[in-house]
Amino acid sequence: MPIEHVAIIGGGVAGLTAALSFARHGIASDIFEEATELREVGAGLQISPNASRILAELDVLPALEAVWTEPERIALVSGTSLKQLAYVPVGRFARERWGAPYGVLHRATLQKVLLAAVEANALCTLHLGSPVRLDGSPSPRIVNGKTYPLAVGADGVWSNFRSQVQGSPTADFSGNVAWRFTVPKDRAPAWLPLDQVTAFLGPSTHLVAYPLNDMESVNIVAISSGISAGQIWDAEASEAQRRMLATQFRRWDRRVSELLQNTERPTFWPLCQVSNGRWQNGKDAVLIGDAAHAMMPFAAQGAAMAIEDAFLLAEKVVRRPSLPTALAEFESERTARAARVRARGKFNRFAYHARGPIRIGRDIVLSLKPPQSLAADLDWLYGYRIGE
Repeated sequence: MPIEHVAIIGGGVAGLTAALSFARHGIASDIFEEATELREVGAGLQISPNASRILAELDVLPALEAVWTEPERIALVSGTSLKQLAYVPVGRFARERWGAPYGVLHRATLQKVLLAAVEANALCTLHLGSPVRLDGSPSPRIVNGKTYPLAVGADGVWSNFRSQVQGSPTADFSGNVAWRFTVPKDRAPAWLPLDQVTAFLGPSTHLVAYPLNDMESVNIVAISSGISAGQIWDAEASEAQRRMLATQFRRWDRRVSELLQNTERPTFWPLCQVSNGRWQNGKDAVLIGDAAHAMMPFAAQGAAMAIEDAFLLAEKVVRRPSLPTALAEFESERTARAARVRARGKFNRFAYHARGPIRIGRDIVLSLKPPQSLAADLDWLYGYRIGE
């Protein structure tokens, strides 16, 4: 018997995308969100072609394209000299090579567009201020007193629903912090290009910057070692923490150091990740997004992986003869994909934060790599298509 209704726990990018993905197949959903309003914290977000292709299928891409920025390239730049080392072309090149655009925007913009699509869809019902109660039932599909054939845990890295899947991943602090802030475009220094994503590479640290047309600003994320602030998404930096940030970037070009010292109200995000583990219980519960595979941001794929999860889950549920089969295939395919992305992130971290002779070797190798070659290295990631 086909599924007609699902419960989705969490109203973030993963949960809203899942609701739209199920609705695309005529399946209704109740989305339970503990917060009384959806407020996406943070700053910028990169949407690579593997995710924008799915957003096009869900008919939300045009609304994003109207406000986002399509950078011309992703540039790798030395943080100590500000010299460009290499770049990957995107912009029109991304549309031609990978069949979908590469865009950057504020997280709040993506949340707003997904929310509008959910609210306009009769098959999607969002319940705000609705923490999930499992009513003491051994079955996670009894949610807040109502029975569903399937419950989807999309409640983030500190997921409560994860307890319903035996052997599921556990979350911990990575030892790294992302310092986030924005600079108004009209105050951005000349060394921050407004037509590209720039990754500045430095010893044990790196910094990423790109324009946000939807906010008339430049998004800046500086990643370094740090202390966890607990189970929160953002915390305003104290004076002591700001001094720590300045110390960690002291070997960088003075222009970068001055920018970091003069930022107004930077926030820091403890970067958390989850271990390997089960994503589904074999019958009626499954995890997606950060609840399943929160990882370090060194491949800029957090949102993209959640979007891929949501879309593939709906495809599997609709096209497989039984729910256990659908969940098993979903878990198998997505764990392999997430593992490869995680491995790429670990490699990027090693390369971005290289020191001493390794850093010198890295710079030489990058300077010899033509843009087309660097782009080809990303075909498996950006060219990914669900079902292929």
